Formats: sequence, C-alpha cells, structure tokens
Amino acid sequence: MSHFDNNDAPKSLFAIGRAAVPTGVLSREEAQSLVERTVKLSKADAVRVSVNSSRETNLRFADNQMSTSGVTTNTTIRVQSVFGKRKASVVTNDRSDEGLRRAVQQSEALARLAPEDPEYLGELAAQQYGAIEAWSDRTADLTADDRAKAALSALAPARAGKELTVAGFIICNASANAIGTNAGLFAYHRGTTANYTLTARTNDGTGSGWVGAEDTDWAKIDFQSVADRAIEKARRSRNPVAIEPGRYTVIFEPEATANLVGLMGNAFQARAADEGRSAFAKPGGTRLGEKIVDERVTLYSDPADALILASPFDGEGLPLSRQTWVKNGVLNQFAYNRFWANKQGKTPTGGTAGLRMADGTESLESLIASTTRGVLVTRLWYLRPLDARTLMYTGLTRDGTFLIENGKIARSIKNFRFNDSPLFMLNNLEGIGKAVRTAGGEGGPGVAMPPVKVRDFNFTSLSDAV
Repeated sequence: MSHFDNNDAPKSLFAIGRAAVPTGVLSREEAQSLVERTVKLSKADAVRVSVNSSRETNLRFADNQMSTSGVTTNTTIRVQSVFGKRKASVVTNDRSDEGLRRAVQQSEALARLAPEDPEYLGELAAQQYGAIEAWSDRTADLTADDRAKAALSALAPARAGKELTVAGFIICNASANAIGTNAGLFAYHRGTTANYTLTARTNDGTGSGWVGAEDTDWAKIDFQSVADRAIEKARRSRNPVAIEPGRYTVIFEPEATANLVGLMGNAFQARAADEGRSAFAKPGGTRLGEKIVDERVTLYSDPADALILASPFDGEGLPLSRQTWVKNGVLNQFAYNRFWANKQGKTPTGGTAGLRMADGTESLESLIASTTRGVLVTRLWYLRPLDARTLMYTGLTRDGTFLIENGKIARSIKNFRFNDSPLFMLNNLEGIGKAVRTAGGEGGPGVAMPPVKVRDFNFTSLSDAV
C-alpha cells in the first residue's frame, strides 16, 4: 500500500493559492507571553527581549512568465543580556522552553566576555505609545492566486503585443514586533506592506520603463495602472537620442526625488553635526536654525503619517513621534539617540526613518507644462557618496529619461551620470507636487516624496545603459 494518497499530490500554483492560509503572525498576547517567558529565565543585571514575527509572500516574474512564488513565515527572538556595561545578544527562532533557555544562557555567557560599552544607558521602563493602525487583513491573507492575477495585468499585454518583455516583483509582508525588558517595558506593533515593482523593456533593447507602488493595503494598489504606465514609458523611451551633458532644469518623479532626498535622513544626526562630521556642522557649532534649502521645503518623520504608518517605537522601545527636521527651509532640529541626548542635555528623538516632504501645490503634469526646456527623470540608481560635507552624490538616471520642450515630452534621451547634492537640488527648487509613498530604492523603505522641479541640476556625462 502506498504511503501517499491523492492529498499528497503536487498542486498547481492557483490551487494552492485558493487555500486559506493563517498569517502566522503573533498576536499581542502571544508576543507578550513569549517576551515574559524569556525575561523570567534571565539572571543578568538587565535583559531586553525583541520578537519579530512575520509572514512574507512573494511572486517574481521575468521574460514574460512567472518564475517563483513563495511564502516564508518566521519568528525570531533576540535576547540581549547585560552585566554592568558588558552586553551581548543571541538570536533564535526556537520558541520552546529549552530553546529560550539556551538563548538566554548563551547571551549571558557572551556578555560576561564582552568589553564594556561606555555608551550603554540601561534598559527603558514602561513607556506610552501612540496607537498606529498599520494592518490590513487583505494584505496579511494574500494568496498565490491573488499575486498571480496581479502579475497578469502586465504579463497579458506584454505577451499579446510581442514587442515588450516585462519583469516584476510582488512582495507582501505581515509582521509584528515586540520588545520587553526586565525594567517593565513592553511594546507591540503589527503592520502590513504590499510592494510591487515593474520593469517593461522593448524587445529591440532600446526602451525601458519602470513603475513601482507600495501601500499598507493590497487593495489600494492599482496593478493595471502600474502596468499601463510602465509599458507606455517603455514605448516612449525607445530609440533615445544623446544630448550634451550639463546643467538642466529637471523634473523628478516621486521615486527619483526619494532616491536622492531620502539619503538626507542620516545627515540629521546630532552627534555627527556636533562632532563636525556632517553637512550641518560649521566652525564652532552647527547650522541649526539656519536656512539650508528653499522655504517651500519641510521634511519630517512621523510614524503615524497616513503615507508612512510605521512602528511607534524604535529598537530600544523608545517612543517615536513626529519630528520636523527642516521647517520652511530652516534646519529645525537634529535627531538624538538616548546616549547623545543624555550627554547633551536633550530629549531623545529616535532616528529619521519614514522621511516625508510636505506637499506642494503642483502636479507632475503642471510641472512639465511649465517647462520650456528640461529633463524628466523616472528614477535614479547606483547612488554613491562623494562628499559628506556637502551631501554630494553621484549616480545614474534609468528606466525612462525624457527631454521636455515647450511644456511637452518631446523625445526620449540617453541616460546621464550626475554629480549633485539634495541640498543643492532643494535650494534650486522651482515647484513641488503632492507626496506619494514610494516603492523603495536606495533611499530606503517608507519614504513619501513628491515630484519636484529644480534648475541647474548637474549631469556630468552620458551613459549607454538603457
């Protein structure tokens, strides 16, 4: 008799997708129980337990066909043990009593051997956190069938037309994070993210278009619109012409804005400025309170912002709230971690994740219409720092770069390398649109940026890459 029956037979992607799948993400009660079980095992002076529980689903397609579909569920427990100022961490995904005991004992043994950390301030006691609703059941319960149908919005027209090849990646995450200490702190947050990026290329190898979308709620992503825009951009970018490098009026789509302006986040660190290592340092002090960019620019981080919806606490359990780094063009405040805030007599702010630029009044279409001659940039890539003192970066345009003449897109042009700074860029501002949540890139996740129009952006050379 066979050890297998019909229920063990391989199933199709769509058949699997129709089955109900539990999220595997720990509830608040489950996470708190896990934290408390672990803390009780500790013999250290201080202990911090951090739990991450997630279910990640994905689908990848390339060369006009689906290639991979997967689901990953995992729960990890990080135990940080402290003796005096000596600390060490161990990570496990074994939630059994023995697994937790082993992780605690290993972290304690390592902590006793570790050098002292002069910047360690002890663990936080109980804190108050704002409520942030960042969870979507639709995203958390996503099936392979759902992902495949979304991919077909791009695959079907590409296959039918014979002139395009598309490739894309759909990745959706449902996760919960919890932190607890033996000083009485407990924090819990759960959230979901649906992310879709699509590249369409013409089969003659000359045209490329890229569009991305991200939201907490899968149902809010218009997959057909993403496909239509990427395909249109690829067709319009076919057979690009070369124009001379130089300084141009440039319109950055939101993703391109995020690619460059999103890199400003780390520059707001107070310690780097106080120690003279950042663009916001000056002889004898910092540039706090000085005008650094156009007065229309306000940059802030807010985990409760509708376009961000991030965790209300950081990795130490420090509560996070809205922090305005640049207000009406003026450097308004710096970011302080607990150690540097304590040293300088300031209030800790946490980091600069979830950077957002405040809305302007323009649309992408009006920015283009108001341009006599300029360049439209879809996105940037391969960004590398050149000079921390000016925030100078080098990088390349890609996936749709166009010449604008007399308020209209005139033709596709070859890609450029640029050397420029987000500080210079935002000082040369001519217009700002409405911010959108961007789909990721070298500026990092959770960035909300508008399209912007700037003058005198510095393109230094041509690139033959599509």
